[in-house]
Amino acid sequence: MGLLTAACAAYASLAAWLWLTLAQGMFWRTDVRLPPRTAPSHWPSVAIVVPARDEAEVLPRSLPSLIAQDYPGEAEVILVDDGSTDGTGELAHRLAREHPGLPLTVTSPGDPAPGWTGKLWALRHGIGTARTAHATEPDFLLLTDADIAHEPDSLRELVAAATSADLDLVSQMARLRVVGLWERLVVPAFVYFFAQLYPFRRINRPSARTAAAAGGCVLLRTTAAVRAGIPDSIRQAVIDDVSLARAVHRSGGRIWLGLAERVDSVRPYPALADLWRMVSRSAYAQLRHQPLLLAGTVAGLVLVYLVPPAALLTGLAAGRPSIAWAGGLAWLLMAGTYLPMLRYYRQPAALAALLPFTALLYLLMTVDSAVQHYRGRGAAWKGRTYPRPSDA
Repeated sequence: MGLLTAACAAYASLAAWLWLTLAQGMFWRTDVRLPPRTAPSHWPSVAIVVPARDEAEVLPRSLPSLIAQDYPGEAEVILVDDGSTDGTGELAHRLAREHPGLPLTVTSPGDPAPGWTGKLWALRHGIGTARTAHATEPDFLLLTDADIAHEPDSLRELVAAATSADLDLVSQMARLRVVGLWERLVVPAFVYFFAQLYPFRRINRPSARTAAAAGGCVLLRTTAAVRAGIPDSIRQAVIDDVSLARAVHRSGGRIWLGLAERVDSVRPYPALADLWRMVSRSAYAQLRHQPLLLAGTVAGLVLVYLVPPAALLTGLAAGRPSIAWAGGLAWLLMAGTYLPMLRYYRQPAALAALLPFTALLYLLMTVDSAVQHYRGRGAAWKGRTYPRPSDA
């Protein structure tokens, strides 16, 4: 009975990997970059909105890159100091004096109103400031996190892509920092799993049924934001980037999502505990706080990522080559589809074989996210804890 169960699990895992490899929107490809673009005849105006809460550690590496944007049109930076206690606002003013470029406005929204997450409350204030600061509203809003650094031509390329393809939302998954051991193990897999859930090529089809974005870098038409009620319509969202994209998509907006070439996260995650908090704070929210979805996710992670090496070892130990071959081939497909992401992050190919271990870590992080939620500490970030939307 044990070997029969092992054989069934091995074949099921292999079937899952064949389907993922061939039918899941080629999620494993990492060549989805900004679409073909040409410079517009008239460069639209842009307001860059940066929500920031206790970001003094990373701001010196990110804010100067925004102020230094080489953009032919009218642009400004609005940093929303969301109740920081580390001098974020004062540091932003000093950086603007030291790095002349785009004009900078630093503003503060006060404490979030009931039913709002802190980041979306800050974005609401920043977008409102951008829309009322001048006689005319900006044509575009660049919503970017305080830990995101942009190459000097980043804004120009984003706007050119949006205007050339008539897109309402252009989002790039920033290249996250990969320096330490745990970052090497966990960070590329984070983007790989995201792409597996939301295949970029499928998201970018005009006929797409779902939508997603990467919250670190979102260029949004102001008219599309107004039409979709952004951010009021998603004010309770913990996973705000995906919620934002879905709201724009539902209102008829055209969306594009891909990997970044000119946008990098400078936030360090030197220890496993740092990465654990980053993932676990929103993992259960991604599952809509549903125990059945949690159980299904755990079972799926076990079948897809943990069964292949277990089946290979079981088959070899028991002298059952069919089980070993099924497990080994599934593991090979897993590693093969992970290799492009490792190349994108300039990491050694040998790490592909360790993806089952990384998936086990993500499984434990997801379970921990649910445990923390039921202990009243779910979706905790920088001193704030958010309830599930239905309880807000």
